[in-house]
Amino acid sequence: MKKINEILKEYKNGSLKLESAVKKIDASYFKDMGHTVIDNNRKSRTGYSEVIYCAGKKPEQVRDIFLEMNAGSERILATKADISVYKTVAESVPDAVYYETARIITLNKKKILSTEHPIVVINAGTSDLPISEEAAVTAEFYGNKVLRINDSGVAGIHRLFSKLEIIRAARVLVVVAGMEGALPSVVAGMVDKPVIAVPTSIGYGASFGGLAALLGMLNSCASGLSVVNIDNGFGAGYLASMINEL
Repeated sequence: MKKINEILKEYKNGSLKLESAVKKIDASYFKDMGHTVIDNNRKSRTGYSEVIYCAGKKPEQVRDIFLEMNAGSERILATKADISVYKTVAESVPDAVYYETARIITLNKKKILSTEHPIVVINAGTSDLPISEEAAVTAEFYGNKVLRINDSGVAGIHRLFSKLEIIRAARVLVVVAGMEGALPSVVAGMVDKPVIAVPTSIGYGASFGGLAALLGMLNSCASGLSVVNIDNGFGAGYLASMINEL
């Protein structure tokens, strides 16, 4: 709405003709690039700008989207990006930053002040790190202080108990686990804050690419626990940020 109000003021004071004002208002809603239609109005509706999901897109398509969004956005987030995508983007947008483990590309022309209360991101094992980092980097991108606890799964639960002070200081927690997916239930049973569980595709054959962890988390007896999709670290970091801003 802010952008539309500015356009209408320009039209009202005579600095913008009617035809140009109509074109600018249309463009403020979306931009049709042929292969992609960019939702320019999303931040006005939801508080967060559109995020680029890179999987399945050609590097050149991601680059073109970045360039288009860069013209009107101060901050851009792209997920599930491999190094070849980043290199293609960086050729045209040299200020873009790549987080290799998280597979995230960001562009920050305007920093957001960190929130007072931290989000704690816990993973069960080092193999889950790419997904927990996706959650952590996403939450940090949206201006949250993030505390990380790595490799603290139920096979050595004493590692987790040594971090209780950090865990209980969180406003909201993201817990990432593969295999049988038991860790979020343990954490949710120890805190009075919301827990977002993230199943990962890590595990042997009977884990069915994360399905076993997903079902285990959905069937948790611990209250205050919600579950996102398999390997959806971004979704967990995004939701944790929204909760933390309430």
